[in-house]
Amino acid sequence: MLFRFAGSIAFAAATLGGAFLGTAPAVAAPDAGLKIADPSLHENLAIYLVRGPSAPGAVPTTLEEALLKNTFIVHETGSVSELQIENSGDEPVFIQFGDIVKGGRQDRVLTTSLLIPPKSGKVAIGAYCVEQGRWSKRGLEDVTRFSASNAQIFSREAKVAIARAPIAAEERRAAPLTDIDRPTGSSRRTEVEQRNHAQRQSARHGGPSGQSEVWRSVSSVQGLLSDKLAAPVASEKSKTSLQLTLENERLKTAQQGFIAALEPKGLEDDDVVGVVLAVNGKIASADIYPSNGLFRKMWPKLIRAAATDAFAHRADGAPAAPSVAQAEAFLADAQKGEVTERPLADIALHQTRQSPDVLAVEARTAKGAWIHRNYLSAK
Repeated sequence: MLFRFAGSIAFAAATLGGAFLGTAPAVAAPDAGLKIADPSLHENLAIYLVRGPSAPGAVPTTLEEALLKNTFIVHETGSVSELQIENSGDEPVFIQFGDIVKGGRQDRVLTTSLLIPPKSGKVAIGAYCVEQGRWSKRGLEDVTRFSASNAQIFSREAKVAIARAPIAAEERRAAPLTDIDRPTGSSRRTEVEQRNHAQRQSARHGGPSGQSEVWRSVSSVQGLLSDKLAAPVASEKSKTSLQLTLENERLKTAQQGFIAALEPKGLEDDDVVGVVLAVNGKIASADIYPSNGLFRKMWPKLIRAAATDAFAHRADGAPAAPSVAQAEAFLADAQKGEVTERPLADIALHQTRQSPDVLAVEARTAKGAWIHRNYLSAK
């Protein structure tokens, strides 16, 4: 099956510390011969591998790898809705929309797929809180930075809310201050005042469909997982932390059946560049990458998130997997929507398409090369 991310993009490439040089307009090229394979099913989770050619060139380091190598820093900024990232290494680093970062004043989920060049300096990136309430040091963690990124947010509702309500740094700077946000004469705030100010910032800039939906979804899935496991999944270290919930040992055990059955499927061949996921007989999402190498690096995160989602929503009876034609229609449906574009961090551009049923986001470098395509069921 051949599907296209239709339309063209033209924008002037921006530079960041000499990286991503070039000013020629970028034009989106259609995908060449991507095909969706028959589904592999375990209980209520079906995966459809997307096969196609890989783009030439080196595979970038992932955020998870770079943090483990200490060549990348995710800085706490004191703003819930914005962090700063910095690549001190010699290789580009790929960040995916939905990556969770652990630590700081509260765990966050990143709102953007980006390719960060080597020696980047600090770059602003949008974020949402996935740990409501905490605004201080947790245990022995460094409150000024984030230590790990080994998980993805798995709630489709939260991901749709984040994708629909992106937080751009220039919009925040331009937004007028309200009386409640203005300084009160003292440059110092108590911890409680800092937390409350940060939560107000998120509510003002994220809106009901943004940050509040993420908080609601975290609470909801914690409840669903506790019910399925017949045991609490909230950590005593921080009961609202989604990251700590995902580290729960009972949950890891529950994921293993899905992972053992389906993770090897994505690693068998060297032409797999993406995956479509269906839960309870309904297509939920898809992620497509420019190369098999990048897919392989992201696949463990993707299948763990999918396994958690499927387990949380598991019902009696094994639903039939949607057909390949339905998976093809899901990806094609995104092309019916109008295109909106926005630059990100002066080094990238995102193209969003919203049809009545599917939300699709494509991330590109400033040179015009696409680095990630994400599709979400919008209902």
